[in-house]
Amino acid sequence: MGTGASRGTDGGLGSMHAQSTAQEDRAADVTPPVVPRMPWRVHAVRVLPGYRLDVVFVDGTRGVTDLSALIHSEDAGVFASLRDPALFSRARVVYGAVTWPGEIDLAPDALYRQMAKAD
Repeated sequence: MGTGASRGTDGGLGSMHAQSTAQEDRAADVTPPVVPRMPWRVHAVRVLPGYRLDVVFVDGTRGVTDLSALIHSEDAGVFASLRDPALFSRARVVYGAVTWPGEIDLAPDALYRQMAKAD
């Protein structure tokens, strides 16, 4: 093997560096929150009766959107599953978009344009 071969696990790993403090360990484990900055990113959503959503965007724009026509259309696609009121009521904001379980989400930029036009 020669003199340049590694020494494996027989004590050749060298000395450990000084341990960090618990505070440093906690700081290293904390992932900074994602802060959406585009004005069309959703800040909050509240589910309303009749397949409607009250949506607030990061720039303060706010509006109510009625998704009943989309959900009940023949071309609803993945949105057809939201006909179940229990599933529809599980709307939440993830990374600036309105989402539901099952990887269903609304395009926040299109939703923003719709609500900005209504004002």
